[in-house]
Amino acid sequence: MKENMPRIITLCGSTKFKKEINEVNARLTLEGFLVISLGVFGHTDMPDYDWTTSGNELKRKLDELHRRKIDLADGVYVVNVGGYIGESTMGEIDYARAQGKPVRFLE
Repeated sequence: MKENMPRIITLCGSTKFKKEINEVNARLTLEGFLVISLGVFGHTDMPDYDWTTSGNELKRKLDELHRRKIDLADGVYVVNVGGYIGESTMGEIDYARAQGKPVRFLE
């Protein structure tokens, strides 16, 4: 990491927690982190799309993009409201840990 470079944190969590993810993004940004957040909040931005079909092409593309965001980060922050961690988020946590990235949790 370059000297005086802020740490980069990638947010992970269910897209149904858009409000909470945005709040964590703002808080971490104000604390001085470079935050990489979710680009699409499927559950709220595209409510008519079937996100339960893990084999669909759009979901695969978004999952791959999020793994690249994890690659760029110094660590991952999981927004697990009520302790909830879905299948996609668990996959991101597993991926981050396999890359040696530290993982922190909201709850």
